[in-house]
Amino acid sequence: MKRSFFWLMAVIIPLLSLQCSSNKEPDKTNSKPDTIVKNSKPDTVVIFVGMSSKGVGRFRNVPLVHPPVADLVTKGKAIYLSQCKSCHKLNNEMLIGPGWAGVTDRRTPEWIMNWITNTKVMLDKDLAAQTDLVTCLIRMPNQELSDIQARNVLEFMRENDGDK
Repeated sequence: MKRSFFWLMAVIIPLLSLQCSSNKEPDKTNSKPDTIVKNSKPDTVVIFVGMSSKGVGRFRNVPLVHPPVADLVTKGKAIYLSQCKSCHKLNNEMLIGPGWAGVTDRRTPEWIMNWITNTKVMLDKDLAAQTDLVTCLIRMPNQELSDIQARNVLEFMRENDGDK
């Protein structure tokens, strides 16, 4: 039993780790929640899970303005520096958690807001969050951010991704 579990994990974890490190982005026009994309490496498939998902939580519609509101970005940056920076880099590199570069291209605003404010339930019920957990191996602690603080972080993420 232990041996088969070990081999299963030895196969699954490297495949899923490509999600955190892959620069390939899914086609956002695909209406399916799961998209399978051929990676540049032969015989390797990367599964992007939940790209059109809104996640699990109270956020069902998060309207965005372009460009992100400067005041909210500034407040979001302060939250990032005090509560997020120790685990997340602003580029593609993984620290403890995944890097934030491109997160607003990979996830919907609703999913991000639900993730920030409803971390435990998302890890229990959302397939995309569970996939990230398998890849990163550490559960993100609930940062106890208010809805307004979570929105500030979202706006900072958008600014980091170059949202115009």
